[in-house]
Amino acid sequence: MATSLLALLDDIASVLDDIAMMSKIAAKKTAGVLGDDLALNAQQVSGVHADRELPVVWAVAKGSLRNKAILVPSALAISAFAPWAITPLLMLGGLYLCYEGCEKLFHSLSHGDADEEARHRAAVVAALADPAADLVALERDKIGGAIRTDFVLSAEIIVIALGTVAGAPFGQQVAVVSAIALAMTVGVYALVAGIVKLDDAGLYLSQRSVGAARALADELLFGKLANGGRVT
Repeated sequence: MATSLLALLDDIASVLDDIAMMSKIAAKKTAGVLGDDLALNAQQVSGVHADRELPVVWAVAKGSLRNKAILVPSALAISAFAPWAITPLLMLGGLYLCYEGCEKLFHSLSHGDADEEARHRAAVVAALADPAADLVALERDKIGGAIRTDFVLSAEIIVIALGTVAGAPFGQQVAVVSAIALAMTVGVYALVAGIVKLDDAGLYLSQRSVGAARALADELLFGKLANGGRVT
């Protein structure tokens, strides 16, 4: 009995070790797309009132979890019933990333990021200053846009993670893909929440610090505002 129990524990430890190793590899391969996810979602939730920043991030995070609840079972179903489709999906994801990068580069060269950011900033400030503006609708639009962006990037992350473990047993695929999806969601939106609250940290430092800490506070405050931070 004791020998059987030790053998079972050894098998479990071996499986967990395999899952941890594959999760690490999958996380490395999805890191590039994760950077896009982080940057785009931080940009999407900028321009809202200070007291609504964290609720907006939380709403987008919940939408991201709903996206994962759709995408993870769908990806695992493809792996179980049509494993041949994984490679074409990876190729399509790569093509989309290439298109997205080229489109962003062309748009930047032809229009200029600074001009577009200034126009966007002016539009947001005008909407918030207008007494007749529906701020709830504006916030809902921002949340919806961020969730749609998250859906596309989450699909890419999950397909890449699935491709990494395509040859593993199905149970390990479930564990790795689910772990990556959950870890990416928690990690991304914790960082997004930190990014949108950087100006609060800057304000705190500016009121209580001198010297280098004060210079850091000025950079956090005025640097973030110059790049389209919050609207107070």
